[in-house]
Amino acid sequence: MKLTAVVKLLPTEQQRDLLLKTLQRANAACDFASASAWEAKQFSQAGLHKLTYYPIRERCQLSAQMAVRCIGKVVDAYKRDKRTQRAFKPHGAIAYDSRILKWSLETQEVSIWTLAGRERIAFVCGAYHHQLLNGQRGETDLVYRKGKFFLYTTCEVEADSPMEVEDFLGVDLGVRNIATDSDGEIHSASHLLNVRHRYSRLRRKLQKKGTKSAKRLLKKRSLRESRFAKDVNHQISKHLVQKAQDSGRGIALEDLTHIRTRVTVQRRRRDDLHSWAFADLRVKFAYKAERAGIPVECIDARYTSQQCSCCGHTARSNRPNQSTFRCQSCGFVSHADWNAAVNIGRRAAVSPPYAVCVLGLNPATTASSRL
Repeated sequence: MKLTAVVKLLPTEQQRDLLLKTLQRANAACDFASASAWEAKQFSQAGLHKLTYYPIRERCQLSAQMAVRCIGKVVDAYKRDKRTQRAFKPHGAIAYDSRILKWSLETQEVSIWTLAGRERIAFVCGAYHHQLLNGQRGETDLVYRKGKFFLYTTCEVEADSPMEVEDFLGVDLGVRNIATDSDGEIHSASHLLNVRHRYSRLRRKLQKKGTKSAKRLLKKRSLRESRFAKDVNHQISKHLVQKAQDSGRGIALEDLTHIRTRVTVQRRRRDDLHSWAFADLRVKFAYKAERAGIPVECIDARYTSQQCSCCGHTARSNRPNQSTFRCQSCGFVSHADWNAAVNIGRRAAVSPPYAVCVLGLNPATTASSRL
């Protein structure tokens, strides 16, 4: 399987200026290639290469391989949308391949092409990402963010053999409780919501003030909230994947695709719904489970919170409030999210018609064809 390792470059002032100029020149070449592609309506790799390769070399003074990478960036951009002409930011990321970037893990340096030729630049990263770099394969993106340079590179890692499972750990996802599993463990979102509300109040206050110092503080604090939420998702997904692996079970998640367009909430709760990072949590479940050889299935979540996990009776009145489930047929009482998690786990075990897809595979693949 493929994962992405992130390292931070430590260039000197001279090297930093070279990297900035290289990004600017490369993105200028992308704008030129994009304008040529739009005018000629030529969006294929081979066609655009014939049309712009030599003009880019002469106009932008780029190396042969960097010109190829710029053309490839333009082609990829038009694959997403051919209805409008694509434009590129001066400091947008540029992809490097093994011809113009070499890794030296022993000395923790990279040899990277710039406008002034090859430069050896030191890098730093955590132990986890350094281990991933042993399997580095494919392209590497040079990214400029907040005055610092980073390299995002693709790494091949070995995944465990897929497990054969008969039982699934059901996981109910929510706003009040980030995740509740069918074993009854609840991961509350109260602390995360408090952090989000605090940042929201601070943003409103600073935006209303509008001074230069307020804008500087807004810029300084940007992305802190999302980094905190991602860290929480990492911890939850890691814990639940480990639990499933230790007990020899798969993981069943409810399919929440387009959830924001399918539900309505009170005006005061809209911020909570739209800041809910369930897609990020789902992605983290997918790659962690794949690496551990654990099957993860997306389950049709309809009525899982209204169906009794004891007798199967389904009614909206079974759930009088957010946290309580009380079956109107058999009288069974439990936490509503735990009841839903049990239903999700059971639906995964019976596969169709409830299974929507297997994470990490083709979305059209059903649970009956999981690895």
